[in-house]
This record gives sequence, C-alpha cells and structure tokens, in this order.
Amino acid sequence: MKESIVQKKSFEFSFKIIALYKQLQQEKEFVISNQILRSGTSIGANIEEALAGQSKRDFIAKMSIS
Repeated sequence: MKESIVQKKSFEFSFKIIALYKQLQQEKEFVISNQILRSGTSIGANIEEALAGQSKRDFIAKMSIS
C-alpha cells in the first residue's frame, strides 16, 4: 500500500504535540496539556480509521472528521 502523506504528517505532528504536552506538564499546566494531548493525537487515530474504511464514502466521512 502506498504511504499517505497525510498519515506521515499527522504522525510527525503527534510527536510535536507530545513534546509540547511534556513541556506544559513541567510548567504545571495540567488541564490545557491534557486537552492538547487528546486533541492533537486524535488526528492520527482518525486518519488511521479513514484509511481502513470499508468504502470510499466511509473514507471521506472519517477523513473529514480528522
């Protein structure tokens, strides 16, 4: 299967989000850091679901969420 550019970029973005999360945790910004971690890493999870979609319509619907 051909590698997806969107998948690769979302994976790299997740690493940056995790680094930001760790920095915010050190600064005792717990609430915003947890929200950033959840929202920033969910993009990649949604893209993975879209790539595993059962139809083109399913792919489009799930990709629009991410």
